[in-house]
Amino acid sequence: MIQAMSVSSLSQAARAVIDGYRHFRLGSAVSSVPYFNNKRLKARAALRAVIGKGSLREIRDEAHALAIRNHADIDRLADGSLKKLLTDANLGLDCSAYAYYILDAESIARGKGPLRSHLRFTHARGIIGKIRAGIRPVENCDVATLADAANSRAIEIHDAKPGDMITMINDGDESEHDHILVISEIEFSTNAPRKISYTHAVAYPEDGVYGTGIKQGTIELSDNSLAITDGLWNEGGSAAGAERIFRRASHSRTELRRLNWF
Repeated sequence: MIQAMSVSSLSQAARAVIDGYRHFRLGSAVSSVPYFNNKRLKARAALRAVIGKGSLREIRDEAHALAIRNHADIDRLADGSLKKLLTDANLGLDCSAYAYYILDAESIARGKGPLRSHLRFTHARGIIGKIRAGIRPVENCDVATLADAANSRAIEIHDAKPGDMITMINDGDESEHDHILVISEIEFSTNAPRKISYTHAVAYPEDGVYGTGIKQGTIELSDNSLAITDGLWNEGGSAAGAERIFRRASHSRTELRRLNWF
């Protein structure tokens, strides 16, 4: 008996955000936007583009200005040179900002309005902290904020849909930071999810200085899959990448979550 297959994806607007960061363009050059860890470098109160929180336009504007200052011929810029320019100037993105921009586009596409109109910053300290978070939501929206019960709820794997998040909260393990994946597409068989496609911004040790950035992966599920870690993980054909992100998920408080207004 042939099983009925179907595919569900994020909105076109959200997919455009993914493509924009994954295939970032400046002149004729194309590069994945690098990963940037604001906490590790202790950057504070700067332009979003240089603290790992920049929109595509903000990163492009900064990269364009930097290329001009360096007297680079933008129309002849090579792909590798663009990645080096972005990386050396700390023009990158962290995992929560990447998730924010995707989910913001998805929320607007669903007629729910932007994320900033829904998010509750329960971790913000005092009145000043809450005002700052309201004014600068992207900078103050970390994985813990998105995974907070005030903003999202845990769901069962059989109920997974594009736009859901896989959050990894590291309780007491200082060797790893909290992390987040966004589900971009799901293949269903007789209404049950069989293959989950995800995207995230990440840096692995084997990436070196210039190999970090936006990565894609899949999780294949079976009838016996009760948790996201029960699936078979694959990341861009990289065995090392798949093993690393699976191990991270296995050692974290990993949940499949959905924004409360989705």
